[in-house]
Parts: sequence; structure tokens; C-alpha cells
Amino acid sequence: MSDTIPNLAGQRARYLEAQLKFFKDGTRKEPGAVSRAALMNAVAAQLSASDISNLAAYFEAQPGAAPGAKSALLPNIATTKMAFPEDYKQSFTKYHTINFPAAKEVRYYYANGVALTAAKAGKPLPDGSVLFAEVYSAKLDGSNNPVAGTDGFFVPDKLMRYTAMEREASWGDDIPELLRNENWNYAVFTTGKQHQQGVNQAECLACHKPLSNVSYTFTLRNSQQRSKYALHQSGGGQISTKKEYDAAGVFGDGTHSDCKHSIRPVSSACGGKSNGRKQL
Repeated sequence: MSDTIPNLAGQRARYLEAQLKFFKDGTRKEPGAVSRAALMNAVAAQLSASDISNLAAYFEAQPGAAPGAKSALLPNIATTKMAFPEDYKQSFTKYHTINFPAAKEVRYYYANGVALTAAKAGKPLPDGSVLFAEVYSAKLDGSNNPVAGTDGFFVPDKLMRYTAMEREASWGDDIPELLRNENWNYAVFTTGKQHQQGVNQAECLACHKPLSNVSYTFTLRNSQQRSKYALHQSGGGQISTKKEYDAAGVFGDGTHSDCKHSIRPVSSACGGKSNGRKQL
């Protein structure tokens, strides 16, 4: 599935069955909200005991894979269909800001009108929804610590990348159900607005898979509150400081804000670490 995921063809069934059970019950895990184990935990949680037994037997029966062999399913899930939203500054609404102390980053989250309207109504995000994040390194002081502004958020220094998630009709049709996030696709873009090399969407799909009850996002509540408090606040006022976010109950702690590539939808994100992944 990727260069960091081993090929299981020919592996002994007893070993595979034991590891899948460990992933399912959380016995096998790694530090951090986003890790190889966390992705497997999300997938294994969907398997029944008979599914695990059957999968283990299936892989044991397969001939060993040739060096460098990849799954035939990979082209359908590793590559995103999402393009860079060139007009996001003009047409999207900024709904959230999060500090990432460990990564020394600050991120700004935007949602398009389709997503924000659905969030405002308390409805699942429909096809046509786009969530987008700007990822900045934080300005550092003489002790190499992030500098906070008067609003409590880190002062941005250098734009590092963009992360995003979008759903359109049929985008999920070719993705196996174990990984499918309805019609969501995920992407990481360079500062030059090109797809970042080495990003495997399969990992994003696995990370967001457990979030089906909140439109596969980590920040849906934030977008809903943004609509309530910012778009419809008397006098047209905006929630612009960390204190105001906290008071409105919309500011997240970032523990689930960085899906490896740092993409987060009006309610998305995964992790809070800077490892090149998304968080929305």
C-alpha cells in the first residue's frame, strides 16, 4: 500500500491473526495520535473475529511478493482527485486557528460555503464541501520558543504547506469500504500550490475513518460554532482571539488537529504533530 507498509503475502496466519487482534483491542499501539499503529487500529476495529481469521488465512495462502511489489488497489486510493482551491482567500471563511507547540507551528483553517452552510444547520457535510488549512512555522524568540501574539496564537513566520480535504460525487467509488470516507479525498500542497510528493492518501483515509459520525472531520464542531458565533454575531463581530474562541467553546486543544499532513475540515484534523500529514 506504501513504502512504509510491509507486504503481508505469505506471512504466517497465526502471527497475522494475533497482530490484528492486538490492533483491534489497542494492545499494539505507538505514541502519538498519528502513527502506523493508529492507522491499523482504525482499520482493525472494523473487523469481526471471523474477518480476522479469514484475512490471516488468505494472506498466508498468497505467494510471497516480489521486491517492490505494490497492491493493485494502490492507484485508486493513494492519489487524490483534489486540486488546489485558487480562490480560497476570497470565497472561503476562516473558522479556526490552532497552535502546535511541539511542531512550533500555527495553522489557519478555512471552509467553503457548502461546508459552512451544512455545519451551521447541524447537518453532515455534503458533496461539494472543502476544508483547507494554511500551515505556518511560528516565529521563535531567542530561546527558540514560539512567540505568541496578543490574541494568544503563535505569530506566523514562514508558510510551510497547505492541507485540505474535499468531497465530490463518486470520488469514493473506487476506494475499498474498509478505507472509504464516503466521497472525501485528501491532499497536501506545497507553497507552490502543487501536490506534495510522497503523500499517500490511504493513510489519510485510515486516520479519518473512525470519524464517520462527524463527517470524517476533526473540526466539525469548530465550523458549526464559527457559523453560530462569527457569521451571525450581532453587529457582524468576528471571533478573532484565542480568548474569544475559548469563551465560545470552539477552540480545540490541537490533540486531534493534524492528520500527519495537517489537513482539517470544518471539523477535521488528526494528531497535533508535524510529520507532513493533514489535519482538518
